[in-house]
Amino acid sequence: MTTDVDLTERERAVVNAYQGGFPVTDRPFEPAAAALRDRGVDISATELLETISELDERGVLSRFGPLVNAQEIGGAATLVAMHAPEERFDELVERVNDHREVAHNYEREHPHLNVWFVVSVADEDRVDDVLAEIEDETGQETYNLPKQQEFRVEAKFYVDGPLDGDGDVERAGVDCTDLGPDVAPADSETLSPAERDLILEVQDGLPLTETPYADVADAIGRETEWVLETIKRFERERKIRRIGVVPNHYALGYTENGMTVWNVPDEQVDEVGPEIAALPFVTHCYERPRHEGVWPYNFFAMTHGRSEDESRRRIEQVRERMDDHWNVTDDDWDTLHSTQILKKTGIRLDERAEANTEAE
Repeated sequence: MTTDVDLTERERAVVNAYQGGFPVTDRPFEPAAAALRDRGVDISATELLETISELDERGVLSRFGPLVNAQEIGGAATLVAMHAPEERFDELVERVNDHREVAHNYEREHPHLNVWFVVSVADEDRVDDVLAEIEDETGQETYNLPKQQEFRVEAKFYVDGPLDGDGDVERAGVDCTDLGPDVAPADSETLSPAERDLILEVQDGLPLTETPYADVADAIGRETEWVLETIKRFERERKIRRIGVVPNHYALGYTENGMTVWNVPDEQVDEVGPEIAALPFVTHCYERPRHEGVWPYNFFAMTHGRSEDESRRRIEQVRERMDDHWNVTDDDWDTLHSTQILKKTGIRLDERAEANTEAE
């Protein structure tokens, strides 16, 4: 396997091991390194910290720390498709991107719907207003595709490739989530001011120090034990999806992605969803609404590959799995490859968390 970066055996082991499952303890690099040594990787806590720091500095990682589940923090996000004629493409994209609520925007290969963007808002009712503004400014109709069911969101990119049915990637998925405070989920759907401060402090990652959680505690003026307990509880409440390294998948050679879309019979969606989500190279898997006469697809599955051939093979595996459940024809599906990133600021949680925070 070739990547766009040269990685040592130790670096490859760390990337594979800790795309989640990182411990929530006072000095987390010590048990994390011990767990790797149990898997045959000769590494100390200091060397693990240094390795992650170097990977981050070289751009192999996007960040290190919690992956916050924005949906559970407050507000709403939705996927939107739009047509931008070639002669007005740059102008229309600029108008869309000028909206601060637009977090991501991609050009995708499709004869009509070639601009795909994510709108993130603090108040769900604001989505319609943003789309109305965009339509008024561009003269183009927008097609709102909110998530109706989520079957998988797990963008993990192993250096030696994803799990492919022939055996696990060596040392992939070390899990230290059993370490740390023993806490129970809470019933509250809102955030306290302190919880809001914590989410905003860690959304871009943890400090790369021997005591990252203590450093976060110092930054927000809380006790370390409170930070440990709250982060652990957020994991259990799914406010945090996982904690660990977040790879830059382009740097790891995953340059090809395909958004496969399917017209799955409605009565088959609940059965098909978990099956497709179980394919290890599928990173995102959702049910979304159709738009009559324009968009016949109700099921989305995102795949990634390190070459066009690998990407095609992955997509064919999705089709084969679909065929196990219903008679798929060529008219029942499509793949929309991204051709350029038009905007990628990430979903900022500031306004969404603030709107969902209890008054002090």
